[in-house]
Order: sequence, then C-alpha cells, then structure tokens
Amino acid sequence: MPGSPIMRRVGGIAWRAIPAVFIAGLFIWPVATLVRRAWSAADTESGGIGSIVERTDAIHLLGVTLGQAAASTVLAIVAAIPIVWLYTRVRGPAAVVLTVVVTVPFVLPTVVVGVAFRAVFDGPLAFTGIESGLPAVLVAHVFLNVAVVVRVVGAAWRALDPRVVDAARTLGAGRLRAFVTVVAPRLAPAVAAAATLVFLFCATSFGVIILLGGGTLRTLETEIYTQAISYFRLPEAVVLSMVQIVVVVAALVVSRVVSGSAGAGSAGVFEPRRSRGGPGQLLALAAAGVWTVALLVAPILGLVWRSVFPDSAGGATLDGYRALADPVNGVTPLATLRYSLGTAALAMVIALVVGLLGALALHRPRGVVAGIGGIIAMIPLGISAVTLGFGYLLVLAALPYEVAASPLIIPCVQALIAIPLVIRIMMPALESIPPRLRAAAASLGAGPIRVFVDVDLPIIGRSLGAAGGFAFVMALGEFGATSFLARPDTTTLPVLIGSSLNRPGAHYFATAMAASVLMVAVTTAAVIVVEVFRPRSGVL
Repeated sequence: MPGSPIMRRVGGIAWRAIPAVFIAGLFIWPVATLVRRAWSAADTESGGIGSIVERTDAIHLLGVTLGQAAASTVLAIVAAIPIVWLYTRVRGPAAVVLTVVVTVPFVLPTVVVGVAFRAVFDGPLAFTGIESGLPAVLVAHVFLNVAVVVRVVGAAWRALDPRVVDAARTLGAGRLRAFVTVVAPRLAPAVAAAATLVFLFCATSFGVIILLGGGTLRTLETEIYTQAISYFRLPEAVVLSMVQIVVVVAALVVSRVVSGSAGAGSAGVFEPRRSRGGPGQLLALAAAGVWTVALLVAPILGLVWRSVFPDSAGGATLDGYRALADPVNGVTPLATLRYSLGTAALAMVIALVVGLLGALALHRPRGVVAGIGGIIAMIPLGISAVTLGFGYLLVLAALPYEVAASPLIIPCVQALIAIPLVIRIMMPALESIPPRLRAAAASLGAGPIRVFVDVDLPIIGRSLGAAGGFAFVMALGEFGATSFLARPDTTTLPVLIGSSLNRPGAHYFATAMAASVLMVAVTTAAVIVVEVFRPRSGVL
C-alpha cells in the first residue's frame, strides 16, 4: 500500500540517497580515481610515492602553502577587526549596504580579484613596488576572506546577551576590561572557526596565486596544475593532490570542532542597546567606515579605472567594453556571460535540491553520526578546485564521448561547490521549525510531504531563497575546476578572463579588464538580491 509504513520508510531512504549518490558520483569518484592513480604511480615509479614526493619537492611546497595560508589568516583577522565592530553597530539600510560591500569580494571569481589587484598594483599603488609575489597574494587573500571573519564573528557578537556586559559594567569594569573579560572569551570560538575557514580557503587558493604570484610563488595548488597541464606528469600531480587532500580534511575536522564550540551558548540574537553616540564613537564609526572602503571598495574602483585607462600612459578609452562583442578564442565575452548565467542558474537549482535533501538528512542525527556527516558534506567546499578538476579529467577520459561532452557536466560541478553552503544555510533554518507544528499537522493526517509543504516551507522559504542566491553567485564565479573542463562552446566568463590575460597585446588586456568589471556588476546585483531575501537571523 502506498501509505504503509514500509513504503514510507523506502521513500525516506530514497530521498536521503539522492545527495549521497550525487556526492559519490561528482566528488568521491574523481577523488578515488586520483587515489587509485597514485597507488599505480607508486608501483611503476622507482622508489614509489616517497621518490615522487622527493622529486616534486612536496614537503617544501607544503610548507609554503601552509605558511602563506597562516599569514593570510592572521592578516585577515587583524584587518577585519574594525569591520566586525562596525558590523555589530549599524542597522537598517546602512547594515544592508555594509553587508553587500563585505560579501561581494568573497563571492567574486578569484581570477577577477587577481585582475583587480594587478590593476591596483600597476596603477594607484605602483609606488609601493608591489607588483607580484607573496605580498600581493597576501593582500588579495585578505580582500577575499574578510567577509568570512566579519560574518562569522559578527554574528556571534550580535548573539551575545548585552545584559552580561551590563553586569560587568555595573560591578565597576570599564569598557576595555568588560570587553577583555566578558566579550572576548565568548567570541574566541567564533574567531577560531572563522580562522580555520580562512586558512582552508587560502591553502587551496589558485586563481589569485596564478595571477599575482609572479611565477615565483609555488604552492601545492599551482604545482598540481603545472605538473598535470604544463608537463602532463600525472603521477606527480596525483601525489601532490593526495598531500593537499590530507591538509583539507584535517582543516575541515578542526573547523567542525571549533564551529561546534562557536555555536554553543548562543541563545538568540540580541539587539545591542542604542547608546547616544558621542564624538568619540562617531569618530570611531567614521574611521571604521573609511577603513572598510579602503580595503574592500578601493580595489574594485581601481579595476573600473584601469578598464577605462588600460594603458597608464594613454588617455581614457572604452575600447575594452566595445571588445566585449569581439571573439576571444572563438567566443565573445558577452556570449560567455550568457552561457555563465544559464549554467549558474541550472547549478543553483541542482544545488538547492541536493543541498536541501542533504540538510534534511543531516537535520535529525546527533553525535558522531552528525559530525561525520557534516564533515563529508563540507569537504567539497574546501577541496582544491584544481585537484577536483584534475580528477574529472581522469574520469571523463574513460567515459564515452557522449557522456564526457554532456552540457550537464559543468553545472553539476558548479553545484557540487555550492552544495555545502546550501546545507550550512538550511541546517539552522530547519532547526528553527517548532516540532509541535509538525506533530500537529501529522496528527491531523498530513503525510511527510504535506507537512514539509504546509509547515516547513513557509518557515524556511527566505533561507531557501538566500541559499539559492549564494549558490548562484558561487557557481557564476567558479574558476578552478571549470578551467579544466571548459571547451570553446562551454567557456564561462571567468575562464575567458583568464585566457584573455594570457594573450599578448593591450587589446586583450583591455578586454579582460572590461569583462572583469562586467563580472563585478553581475555579482553585486546577485548579492543585493540575496540580502533582500536573507533572513536577518541567518547563519550568513
């Protein structure tokens, strides 16, 4: 019988299997293929894996990767402190504007960020002598990841009960002592959670290092690309990928542990008391606002400036924008934008369906099962895009051409990157649904689907809209894995920007600048839409 307990159980297992099958096919399969190739390489190479590790200088590359990621993390936390404070103080339209300003850099394609800072270091900041190398990479990483610190730590700060601080002040503690003894210890888990995420993103950075590393900064990520694509040394690339996967899993385990600590003790969101701002506080707000603009807005303005003045010795020109209709590698930037929007929209739908089912599956379990499931669900967010793209190359090479050339390949890959974020947004939304509402609907005869549609969906609707928006912008800006899979008829705008920069001539440079500005405009519009739908108490 369709409504029997057995059929309901079978149906429950079936929908829970969908995200598992998707992740197995799009993530575990290519990674397992890499592992198998690594062991095969160890058997065929003299000396095995140890010899490959020594030959590729993997230990040195690991040290450089971890070192630059650690330095980027420290700088991002320090740079974010004034913005976090500002984030907890502003409300209304100013808060929405600040959130958009903070979020746009994080969701921009890394190749666009690299282009922006190349324009800034070659233009307004030419006097610093920073053209490329480690300093340029560190600054770009700070720009990219300040949003993580602001939104994670800022949300935790907003969730603190102000009455605790009031009690400390009543007992004679000054502002500084109250912050150090009361606020800071409660923010420490959130700071640790943000730091581990920033470290993870910087350790797997690719586009920024390729564009700003100057060819001298070599990390695991860039060396995997070089060995696989430039030299076609597959055993070396595979072994380096395995080293990086170990780093990613370790960072995700730490992130899961500290994120669990960060979530403890937050009873809800409290509106801070609106004190009358004296001259000192108004001055501090203004200074924090100036710092925010200098750090997060100025690089984008520099990009816009270089798109109009591509030649520092020449005058203003719109040739770069006119060239958006001219073909690059057989396809125009405007055509790639249309293709990018279409694939991002399809990836958004896939990510919402699979991510929501994954969140529902992880919503009820507790303890070790929930912890392991949460780590597995988040791995695609932190895994190296180059490693993933390389794995896809190995898998697709063994499949029939009709499958390897399917137009669904790129949207599915983009969706895989966005699914962890969808799960992260939807989990708190599902937790906020009162169980008594579900029980009441079930007692009135509603089945599981009817309960979800009539009870759950109206409550989580805004969170679902925000998750869809974030999935769209992440898919739109995906560069690493897509650069491995793109063909002339499946080239996305970030991939085209990267290829334009690699072609000699001022014409292609101007085209890359104009296309990057176009990408910034589309991304900003998408983030604004996300902020309109985002629940004010959401995770992000």
